[in-house]
Amino acid sequence: MFLAVVTLVSGTRAQESSLPAPSPDTSLADSVKQLQQQVSELRSVVSDLRSQSERYRSETEALRQELRSVVAQLPRQAGAQETAGSSTSESSNTPSQPTAEPASSANRESDTAGRLAKLEEQFDLLTGKVDDQYQTKVESGAKYRVRLSGLVLLNLFTNRGAVDSADLPGLVDGPDILGRANSTGLSLRQSQIGMEVFGPEVAGARTRGDLQVDFAGGSPLTANGVAFGLLRLRTGTIHLDWPHTSVVAGQDAPFFSALSPTSFATVAEPAFAYAGNLWTWIPQIRVEHRVTLSEDSTFTLQAGILDGLTGEAPPPSYARPAQAGEFSRQPGYAGRAAWSHNLFGQAMTFGAGGYYSRQNWGFGRNIDGWAGTLDWTAPLSPRLSLSGEFYRGRALGGLGGGLYHSALFTGYPSNPATRARGLDAIGGWSQLKFRASSKVEFNVAAGQDNPFASEIRAFPYSAYGVGLLSSPLMRNQSELFNVIYHPRSDLVFSAEYGHIATYETDNTRYTADHVSLVMGILF
Repeated sequence: MFLAVVTLVSGTRAQESSLPAPSPDTSLADSVKQLQQQVSELRSVVSDLRSQSERYRSETEALRQELRSVVAQLPRQAGAQETAGSSTSESSNTPSQPTAEPASSANRESDTAGRLAKLEEQFDLLTGKVDDQYQTKVESGAKYRVRLSGLVLLNLFTNRGAVDSADLPGLVDGPDILGRANSTGLSLRQSQIGMEVFGPEVAGARTRGDLQVDFAGGSPLTANGVAFGLLRLRTGTIHLDWPHTSVVAGQDAPFFSALSPTSFATVAEPAFAYAGNLWTWIPQIRVEHRVTLSEDSTFTLQAGILDGLTGEAPPPSYARPAQAGEFSRQPGYAGRAAWSHNLFGQAMTFGAGGYYSRQNWGFGRNIDGWAGTLDWTAPLSPRLSLSGEFYRGRALGGLGGGLYHSALFTGYPSNPATRARGLDAIGGWSQLKFRASSKVEFNVAAGQDNPFASEIRAFPYSAYGVGLLSSPLMRNQSELFNVIYHPRSDLVFSAEYGHIATYETDNTRYTADHVSLVMGILF
């Protein structure tokens, strides 16, 4: 805080020294007014820094008191347990028989030790936040607070089978032209950088914005370019939050299909992106309204418009061409309704959504894309939960549905006589999560995306060029199992096994196994 004040005072003095000398056209009153305004801004910043520092100090002191209280109670609990154990032994007629008291005492000691460890970690983190107040903070062009965050993620992977992407596989094909299939390597391109800014209150709404980027935007055409991931925009949103209503504008996951399986091996692209998980980071504007039904239950309504993306890859240029959905000159429309209830200390949620988009594929060939979605998060016990999504729709290549294909053609799309239709598809995924402790969790999940084979056979041409997705695939299945370990809240270690099976239209089946070891640190 001292450094920040010195910097601001120095800036004020520099501005004072740069004021123009009085002249017949510049009055002394104007100069005094500018100085008063700068002093007022300086006082405002100092006040904000003081209030943040006081808040962190008060939270630290509260944690200190709670930690001391727990430590002081440990000897008393141990003495009470010994007294209870001795009295039980004296009053028992069969002292050699085991009793339930030692087991319950051990459980209490384990719970107390776990709580103590958690308090110590929270204490260390909060102390670090207090220390941050005496360091130079991230500056912004405005007086509002900015927070920098991110994830450094190292991924060691090995594949048994020919996959489309070595470190982030989604589809399987045959060996390459040199007959190679299996691979092993390391990658850092799934690392992320994020920034969040907290703005002023506008019309009773708290404002904030966030931006997320990673390094999975492709590889430069240079030697060993696979290790030099290009910076890529993931999400960026602006929020206006009232007590029961929010307006969100920016690029985000589709709000009617916002869940994804838990995985640190698939951070750059959600797990099952080719196996029933509708997703994309898509520009959108949405409104959310929350209704409190009871102390433990809420009902949420969401509605908005989205960019009409159809899954087409742009040409290699700096231009930003329009896609078939944008050529229709209207956005996509979506809505979702969800009910949530507190169960086992977690949120149990069931939601249903819908999506519609209009697509123009040229020469008067218009297609209606649509989807109906279901999503669920159901705690089965305090440690066990089940989640997943299901969809049925048409022309959903922009959201990954139908294995990223929206339209099919009877011939080359450039021929005006060629007929077109939207590809029907059905898919979904589900995940079972077990939290063994506050630091360890296990996840097992499976998903499938299934375009309609009869339509692919009748309309065998795709809108895409060459590559694995140049012709429609009939089905893609994927399963995963992982264990995630957080020794601290800012460290993560994970091991994951995945199996992928891809079916072509002639029922040719390709399979691959993928193993990934992950080490990451959050900041």
